[in-house]
Amino acid sequence: MAEGAGGPCARFTGVFDSGVGGISVLRHLVRELPSEDFRFFGDSAHAPYGAKAPSEIYELSCAIADRMIADGAKALVIACNTATSAAAPQLRATYPDLPIVGVEPALKPAVLASGTGRILVMATEVTLALDKFHRLSDRWAEGTEVETVACNGLVERVERGNLDAPDVIELLESLIGPYRGKVDRVVLGCTHYPFVRRQIAQVLGDVRLFDGGAGTARQLRRLLGQGGLLCDEDRQGSVSFASSIDTPGELELYRRLFSQPC
Repeated sequence: MAEGAGGPCARFTGVFDSGVGGISVLRHLVRELPSEDFRFFGDSAHAPYGAKAPSEIYELSCAIADRMIADGAKALVIACNTATSAAAPQLRATYPDLPIVGVEPALKPAVLASGTGRILVMATEVTLALDKFHRLSDRWAEGTEVETVACNGLVERVERGNLDAPDVIELLESLIGPYRGKVDRVVLGCTHYPFVRRQIAQVLGDVRLFDGGAGTARQLRRLLGQGGLLCDEDRQGSVSFASSIDTPGELELYRRLFSQPC
């Protein structure tokens, strides 16, 4: 779907992330809901959120959400695991009548999938530290060996683009190389990480990768349907991009990542 394509719809769904990572979720949203209009905002000037204090993540997320709602958003997707953990409950309390969908590490489908080895969860420091992840782990990972690794530096590297450069593999080797042959399922607990799926598989070998984008898209469809907010299915939706780094090069990176296959 090209940026700006499509006719009118009642209102748009706002999608935001700390940077480019949420575009991996946006691709699932467009695939699931091709008739909808989406506006994506990446806060690349403040990326990564995963190394910030939860209070700062909350303030940044609320400022973005407030702007989108003021512009007429009919729903919000927090396309960031860290921001979902830090800000989703408060945003839902502030806007109780607005459909708000977050993302979370896809630990449940990874646990339910067949496998013989341990599960590796790749995420940011904040995501792994907050109660939301621990509750998720307590609920679904009982009796399953789960390893976690805080992938410091990986978000920043994805934000720079050029993901086929040798230093991407070098960074992944340092972060997850020790788990090669020791895990068979990997949870991509940050929306930036699906953009380096191929590189992660190159480092770890024969593993299954799980991310929460498809589940987020299904949940948005359900909530829009419940609220009578779905656009007519016979129209072509639109996608637009904005960034806190408002340069042609940054927006071109957004469009290029969006055009990659899911």
